[in-house]
Amino acid sequence: MRKILVGCLALAVPFGVMPIAATAQEAPISPTVPSAQGDLSVTIYNNDVALVQDVRQLDLANGRVRQSFPDVSAQIRPETVSLTVPDAAIVEQNFDFDLLSPSSLMEKAVGETITLIRTNPATGAETRERAKVLAVNGGVVLDIGGRIEVLRDDGLPVRAVFDKVPESLRARPTLSVTLASTRAGTRPATLSYLSRGLGWSADYVALFDDKSDKLDVQGWITLTNTSGTTFTNARTLLVAGDVGSADDGNSYMPSPRRTTRMTPGTETAGREQLGDFYLYPLAERTTIADKQTKQVSFLDAKGVSASTGYRFENGWLGSSGDSRSAQSVLRFANSGAAGLGDALPAGTVRVYIRDARGQPQFTGENRIEHTPQGSGIALPTGDAFDVKVQPTVVARTKLSDQRWRTQMRYRLTNARGRAVAVELVQGGLDWSDTRVTEENRKSERRDAGSAVWQVPVPANGEAVVTATFDTRY
Repeated sequence: MRKILVGCLALAVPFGVMPIAATAQEAPISPTVPSAQGDLSVTIYNNDVALVQDVRQLDLANGRVRQSFPDVSAQIRPETVSLTVPDAAIVEQNFDFDLLSPSSLMEKAVGETITLIRTNPATGAETRERAKVLAVNGGVVLDIGGRIEVLRDDGLPVRAVFDKVPESLRARPTLSVTLASTRAGTRPATLSYLSRGLGWSADYVALFDDKSDKLDVQGWITLTNTSGTTFTNARTLLVAGDVGSADDGNSYMPSPRRTTRMTPGTETAGREQLGDFYLYPLAERTTIADKQTKQVSFLDAKGVSASTGYRFENGWLGSSGDSRSAQSVLRFANSGAAGLGDALPAGTVRVYIRDARGQPQFTGENRIEHTPQGSGIALPTGDAFDVKVQPTVVARTKLSDQRWRTQMRYRLTNARGRAVAVELVQGGLDWSDTRVTEENRKSERRDAGSAVWQVPVPANGEAVVTATFDTRY
């Protein structure tokens, strides 16, 4: 009879495509147990969805046969499984996700008898006792010869020996399929399924030269695998875009304070598309190990045209007791003419500027959404130290029961030794019928909710914008 030994510590604890090129060589992963996977392809989407396609060679008998597929994802969605086997039909499929571990082994032994081996720490002598497992609820309760004992983590060496492994426990995530085969012989079986636990995101490193107004941009893809399974030597394809899912929840709308502004472009990127999504294939097969983060490069652009500026938004027609900092904004485009020329998948852009010693220093970060080629991007990176704005309500007059007049003054100050331009935005105008009736500088109404002024502020100086708003409820 085969016996299974488990150490004492385990019992004591609760139970046209530009390919993406890898930039560093990785040490090969050598799993203890060889993978049962075959010719593997993994397509990873942005929203915790991955398509796994696995072609394995099966030697099947004639008639009804039961076939196991170990090493599928532990987060497989069983209802999405598709299996194609020449000259065989699927009768039934089961996904066995109850994995073998010290805790699961003990839980399955409830009501069964096991052997406890205790070692005398002074003499090294071993004693054996048969024990019936009564319960495993935050600890192991045993019946040993009529006395009830709790297996404790008291530092004394104790091992539990099990007579067998329950059939319901699997060493690896396994899909079991019953097939009706019309002939005997070896043939390829194509297994496809969707899985959670595989994801990717884009990260960008942007080095801005404020003397030449040029930007160097590196794009990195970060792959993560928390699926519980290693995918060995897989062709890997990344899809930029949010595919629809029945699991989609309510979206969160970010605050406009630090939101990146994007003017959508109209250029077609030189990448392969799948419907409305862009494809980013890895140049070579790769092993995506479980509980691993992997980074590969997909973009390296030099000398992209860029500029810096400032932006301040007053959220509603109100005063601020103190001057507030304007946002520091990095502006660039991903058009071909600007020198970038690529569709940008959603991700975080981290901005660096060289200091007086030539050393790149981090100056802020923000997120961009999926950005078509040719778009203009205004990326807020932080709050300015020397550029301030103070909005003030000069007067608010009630003209009738449903009409108000508000006179606003905006004082912009610049303590820097050079002139700056500030994009001044008065927001919150879309909750009622609001018109600008007077202003000392021409504004632009980009949408119903805001009025925008482009305000030059001299070096070590200030500028004032005044405006009168007529509001009707």
